[in-house]
This record gives sequence, structure tokens and C-alpha cells, in this order.
Amino acid sequence: MARFKDKYKNEAAKALMDKFQYKNVMQIPKIDKIVINMGLGDAKDNPKALKVAVDELAIIAGQQPVITKAKKSVANFKVRAGMNVGAKVTLRGDKMYEFMDRFITIALPRVRDFRGVNANAFDGRGNYTLGVKEQLIFPEINIDKVEIVRGMDITFVTTAKTDEEARELLKLMGMPFSK
Repeated sequence: MARFKDKYKNEAAKALMDKFQYKNVMQIPKIDKIVINMGLGDAKDNPKALKVAVDELAIIAGQQPVITKAKKSVANFKVRAGMNVGAKVTLRGDKMYEFMDRFITIALPRVRDFRGVNANAFDGRGNYTLGVKEQLIFPEINIDKVEIVRGMDITFVTTAKTDEEARELLKLMGMPFSK
């Protein structure tokens, strides 16, 4: 069993049950999925850059990403509808817990001048999104082979009804929120 899955079942679920006084164990919020999104603005001009970015995202997530396409044409950005503009991965189950473990315990401490993540980046429905400025914080990425430093958005989708419940869930799972 994944280490963070075990941590959720044995520690976080019990603590949430005590704090929020749920009447049923099915009311306890849990992490539903993690979505990793990488926007690739230069991919429209350079198809090789798209392949490199997709490969890096696959190494980070441990799962093959889906290439996202532009929904509308935007003349100012020279983008036509249907052009490749990014890549995303949706992690669920054990892969999700493994990624969360690697992200919180290994990758986040490697961020320069790290003082914690923003505790107010919730969307009002219990989902938390944070941006990572460079893919180099993940130890799976070989720094010598990186051509372009790319950022990504990581969204933790939870079943929590409020931001307070989601914040407590992520805090119990080990998310290092800043003061």
C-alpha cells in the first residue's frame, strides 16, 4: 500500500472525523485526483519541444500525458483552434498517493527559498491549485538533458465541501502551508 494512502486511512481520516464531527465515515473528505497541467506556448512553432515536454511530464507523473488542444483561435497569440497548446495528466488511486508522497517529501523542499505553499489557493469548492516554476525540482528529471525550464500547475481535487475541510485534509497529509 502507498505510504500516503496508509497515512490517510490511519491518521488523517480519524483526525478529520474528530475535528468536524461527521456522523458518517462517508462524509470524511478525501483526495479524489491530482491533475498536473503544463502549458506549452512555444509548442505551436516547435513540435520537438512538445514531445520533450510530454516525455518529461510522463517521467514526473509515471503516466502518459494527454496533449491538450486550443478550443478557440486567438489572433494575438497566433493560435488556431485545434493547435497543440499543452499537456495534462490526471492521477488517481495508488499513483496519485505515490506522486503526492514524492511531491511533498522530495520535490517541494528542493524549491529555492522555500517557506511553504500558499494556504489561500483554494477555489471555494475544496480544490487546491499551486504552480511550480520549474520541472527541475523533481529528482526524476535529468538536469543535463533539460533544454527549456517549464512550469506546471498541480491541482489537488478533494471531496471536501468547504475550503477549511480541504485545508485541514491537506495539512494532515503533510502539505507544508506557509504561516
